[in-house]
Amino acid sequence: MDKNWPIAVIDSGIGGATVLRELLKVMPDENYIYFGDSANAPYGTKSVEQVQALTVAMAEALIARGIKGMVIACNTATAAAAAGLRAAHPEIPIIGIEPAVKPAALAKENPTVLVMATPLTLKQEKFMTLLHRYTDVAQIIPLPCPGLAELIESGDFDSERVHEYLRDLFAPFNREKVDSIVLGCTHYPLVSKAILAEFGRDVPLFYGGEGTARQTRRRLEERGTRREGGQPGKVEILNSSDDPALIALTERILRFEE
Repeated sequence: MDKNWPIAVIDSGIGGATVLRELLKVMPDENYIYFGDSANAPYGTKSVEQVQALTVAMAEALIARGIKGMVIACNTATAAAAAGLRAAHPEIPIIGIEPAVKPAALAKENPTVLVMATPLTLKQEKFMTLLHRYTDVAQIIPLPCPGLAELIESGDFDSERVHEYLRDLFAPFNREKVDSIVLGCTHYPLVSKAILAEFGRDVPLFYGGEGTARQTRRRLEERGTRREGGQPGKVEILNSSDDPALIALTERILRFEE
């Protein structure tokens, strides 16, 4: 496998660019292909079978181009399709992402943790297994967020509409009893400021992107396929939608600071 081959990063839309941003921090010398499936977004309200079919089709198209690794930068797609893709392509390290429940649950003694995620992510067996693993050390509250990823997908990061959505979302909770929030969708870090503003307290936010980037680096190092040499790599951005604004928005996210 050629060390100069790119690492593919796939997502249901633009949100996975937050994971690509973390990858660029830990491996700036690698080449990347980012593919956002905005034409079929959102994934979080589709069936498992639909998400699986879309993710596999996206992955197979990129594998056919020649890649040395793949990051599924979507919690919903990871749960639906990662295991099958790994079985079909053992020659390629395929790294998924999952809600950062573990670090949030272990951050302090007996914390109360809100897990914001798409409805499908919270329903899937992978998440339920993760939740039950830490119920003895933390009170974990799943918080489905239908429609939030779609708002963010449109480039809406800090509008009154986003703030109103989050205000209504958090209304039932006693804020003082919540110790942290897990951002269980790769879109959600883009509205982290709005989340904290509407939650009304500066609680820790946990996100799985950084850990996924470190895991990707480890997997490439184990296989001896890291591209190192001090020269910055190239980033190619693709999208299933023909709207050119989505490419510009993805590039904006790569420069975005929470």
